[in-house]
Amino acid sequence: MASRIAMVTGASTGIGFDTAIALSAAGFTVYAGARRVEKMEPLKRHGITVMSLDVTSEESMGSAVALVEAAHGHIDVLVNNAGYGSYGSLEEVPLAEGRRQFEVNVMGLARMTQLVIPGMRAAGSGRIINVTSIGGKIYEPLGAWYHGTKFAVEGMSDALRLELKPHGIDVVIIEPSGTNSEWGTIAGESLLATSGDGPYQRQAHVVAAALASTSGEGHVLSTPARIVANTIVRAATAKRPRTRYPVGRGAWSVLMMRRILPDRAFDAVFWNFYSRLAG
Repeated sequence: MASRIAMVTGASTGIGFDTAIALSAAGFTVYAGARRVEKMEPLKRHGITVMSLDVTSEESMGSAVALVEAAHGHIDVLVNNAGYGSYGSLEEVPLAEGRRQFEVNVMGLARMTQLVIPGMRAAGSGRIINVTSIGGKIYEPLGAWYHGTKFAVEGMSDALRLELKPHGIDVVIIEPSGTNSEWGTIAGESLLATSGDGPYQRQAHVVAAALASTSGEGHVLSTPARIVANTIVRAATAKRPRTRYPVGRGAWSVLMMRRILPDRAFDAVFWNFYSRLAG
């Protein structure tokens, strides 16, 4: 049986990096893309093809998908993982940065999906796996732009699941909690740079400390990226995948709490929890 073809975006670190390795180990022919190509060099030892991929560039995305389809006809699995977190008060974050956040996290994902759908539709099969976050269901102060993108991807994915079902294409959402990657540290640093001084500084320092608690080994909310990667492989290989896969420490309990608590009660519980994390 011919190897199935998988393409992973945002594969230079963390979830994307480990997902490329896990998919390769599961028997997929894997193409891994990111802007920082040098960070993906170790992936080559696993037989993975690495490529330059910028999800804000039409030329870059089109060329990457065309290269894979020219070699294999179509892509069986697309893992839309590229994204970042831009934190800061809505008042202080420049609109240009807000637009960039949506360009990377939403529009890039949407365009990559547009590019692979025709081949999948012609083949009568395919799977699109969108990595959102528990942040697509919950919220944090000073994270309006980031959570806005993740809520958007959740809604887009639900609509897309219905419209692609008649064509044999599955759409799956992965909802990780914090992972032991550099994501939380980078997000916290950008938050402090934007709102660390001024009217939001107290909240900024609490939230930045909480974000940092999700980065690195051994932290209270830190989940190894390979755990998320293994969940993505399950979603890619299941005969009938679930629509959503919450994964990571605290993911199920936080989402359940959000489901059952009124908004203001959740506000209070979440803020008190973040305050404890910050010390």
